[in-house]
Amino acid sequence: MHRFIAFNDEKADTLLMLELTDLAKTLTKSSLYEAEIRAHSYLSKRERKVFVSHFWNHRPDWVKKPGMKSDVYLRALGNINFTDFQDVDQFRDIISASPIPRFAGHLFVLAEDLRIEELCKKERPGMAFEFNVRRKIYTEYFESQLIVNLEKNLFIDALFNLVYLILNSGSPVLAIPSFNPEIDEGIPLIRSELENFYETQSTRSVADVCLKIVERAAQVVKTDMINEYYHLPGQEQNLLDDMSFTDLLRKDPLQNDDTVEEKTGGDEELHEEEMGTWHRETESPGKSFMQFNLDQGTKTDIAGGSEREGEEGDQALGIVQGRSKPTDKKEYSRMELTSMDELESPNGKIKYGTSNKNARSVFLKAGRPDKEAVAEYGKLEKEVKFYHKKLKNIIERIMEKKETDHRSHLQMGRLGKNLLSFFTDENPKLFYKKSEPGKEIDASFILLIDCSASMFDKIEETRRGIILFHEALKSVGVPHEIIGFWEDANESSVDEQPNYFFQVIPFSVSLHQKTGPEIMELEAMEDNRDGYAIRIVAERLLERKEKEKFLIIFSDGEPAAFDYNNGIVDTHEAVMEVRKKGIEIFNIFLSTSGLEFEQKKVFENIYGNRSIIAPYVEELPDVLFPLLKNILTKSIYM
Repeated sequence: MHRFIAFNDEKADTLLMLELTDLAKTLTKSSLYEAEIRAHSYLSKRERKVFVSHFWNHRPDWVKKPGMKSDVYLRALGNINFTDFQDVDQFRDIISASPIPRFAGHLFVLAEDLRIEELCKKERPGMAFEFNVRRKIYTEYFESQLIVNLEKNLFIDALFNLVYLILNSGSPVLAIPSFNPEIDEGIPLIRSELENFYETQSTRSVADVCLKIVERAAQVVKTDMINEYYHLPGQEQNLLDDMSFTDLLRKDPLQNDDTVEEKTGGDEELHEEEMGTWHRETESPGKSFMQFNLDQGTKTDIAGGSEREGEEGDQALGIVQGRSKPTDKKEYSRMELTSMDELESPNGKIKYGTSNKNARSVFLKAGRPDKEAVAEYGKLEKEVKFYHKKLKNIIERIMEKKETDHRSHLQMGRLGKNLLSFFTDENPKLFYKKSEPGKEIDASFILLIDCSASMFDKIEETRRGIILFHEALKSVGVPHEIIGFWEDANESSVDEQPNYFFQVIPFSVSLHQKTGPEIMELEAMEDNRDGYAIRIVAERLLERKEKEKFLIIFSDGEPAAFDYNNGIVDTHEAVMEVRKKGIEIFNIFLSTSGLEFEQKKVFENIYGNRSIIAPYVEELPDVLFPLLKNILTKSIYM
């Protein structure tokens, strides 16, 4: 089996991938589908993913975005609605015995894409622009590939390139290069068969034309294709995950395939019989059971398939005339079966994102710190004491000022003595309010610390930043929680990925004077599944009664965990979900060797303008101080 590499080192354009995912959900009319980049574009109904081709990466934006959208159009609208996957499976089985199966598969995918492209444009004319860009770029690409493959004597690959150019040529006259005498002689016959693609109306007809062309091509070429231009999926498109009611109906033929010659006249007598069945309300089993295996008989044109779902008020045995009535139940012949994922979506695992459906949370509590941890904490606390004392003084001054401020020139309140502005100003503000006492900061925080293995050389400096946060928040009476998170790579499998949440300091003891040394238990561990962790701790934060809620994430890199290739997009979605619920979320990016442009772009894509960079981890206190000051000041004035 030919496989291709997943490009894990590529930096995903998060916003574009979210746009493509939304497009896939809209066109498939299913919230379970996602878009993802692979070497080639195809639809996976089993994984519920629309794969976009890596071919479009590293191209100008005017090419990249329309090209990727055209992939989504073909898969999410074209393949879903216009491709018969049973015919695809049959074609795949047939070409397995062909001497050139890869050429056959490429030809089939190309022809089917061209057929469903026209159907997509007919249903949605607005897609024409993206398809025009797609055709232009692919034509230029295959023209260059034709030259390269001829120079390398890869004649079968060059023949496929030529097939694409013939099918997509905007000119009736196309210069055909010379291959070798044998192939040159067979090209006119192949070209005449290619014209039949323009008349295909179904996946089956595309397959029939492909088989004829493959048969002719096999007579003039010696080997199969080497290059991979398209991908004909195998079990990824298994029908078991998206079966309709019609798929469950019997389709195997009778032993005798004949039909009565006499037509029905409409006055036929239909016989109904009562048949005993055995169920839990039957006192004793009968001699017959409701089981039939009908595989013999003659087909008639008597109408059938008029069954409907029973309703309250219907008789158990519908043999009495005159009791039938129209039903308000659904017509199941056109409905898709509900999947287990959809059934679980309201309250099940799906609420943490489809990429985390097998993730499991495990909460751990900190132990009692030993003398060594207490001594080390005291040393680090002294290093940041200047910052949190300064912050405490600033906050206290702000609160005192607010308590004594006289607020006038308001649009509501008590009427002031100076009414001159009523005659001089277009929008006069004549009211004032009495001074009100200062209030406590109505906010709560969760500090979420990435404890992945890559934090090994940063965890000590990170502790200093965490200590600054803890001592500063404790000094001004703001409840908070400190949680480290990681995923155990050794325990993770396809069915389950345990994610650990280490509650270093919970809300219940965050303001106690002696808390803090527990922070020294934070260590670098395994992987990090950021999107899942954000959703889990956000639930804890939403349970708090404080008006303002903040989630601060300390991390040093991109999400990386078992089967989490879509981690950047999933984390961005988690951030957006949390912000919609009223939680302010910030990211503190940590580094020991400076910041690369690509890293900065990734974090800006995930967190927007709420990503704060600490180019060197030693500068963490200097970065955190202004952030804390701004957040707490805002909370006072809310």
